[in-house]
Amino acid sequence: MTFTSTKLPEVHIVQGETLSDDRGSLEVAWHVDIFEAQGLAGRIAQVNCVINRRRGTLRGMHYQKPPFEEAKLVRPVRGAVFDVAVDMRPDSPRFRQWVGVELRAGQGRMLYIPPGFAHGYQTLSDDTEIIYVVSSVFSPSHQVGIRWDDPAIGIKWPLGTPSVIHQRDASYADLA
Repeated sequence: MTFTSTKLPEVHIVQGETLSDDRGSLEVAWHVDIFEAQGLAGRIAQVNCVINRRRGTLRGMHYQKPPFEEAKLVRPVRGAVFDVAVDMRPDSPRFRQWVGVELRAGQGRMLYIPPGFAHGYQTLSDDTEIIYVVSSVFSPSHQVGIRWDDPAIGIKWPLGTPSVIHQRDASYADLA
């Protein structure tokens, strides 16, 4: 596995290690010892699979408050997404900065989002399926979010205005 830091050094692009032979291939997409050796959360508490029917669907921007902060490792298994992480740690020098990475099924690329970062994505194709592992169980009373188009963050979504967005995600207040 290889780990490449993004402009937000705590957010990593992770490339799985693929082993191929005449049967096909096997990819190591998660290995607790390797993640922990990188200083990343190694615990998996939950695995989520999300199916998005329409191109342009936007999910996010979500994160959880302590003690349910969560790290995520996100990978499309069908389709493609523009995956975004925003640093929401008030004491961070990169507070409110964001990074976006295009992920496509079949590439073996994943995005690691650490605790304290909001996460969301916009689908780039119809029938996109995402699988992600999470380091903490979901706690509805600890979930918070930021607006997908908050001018204080300035995320540049590749498809602009979402074709589909949940009312909750559209109604988060601006940070200002």
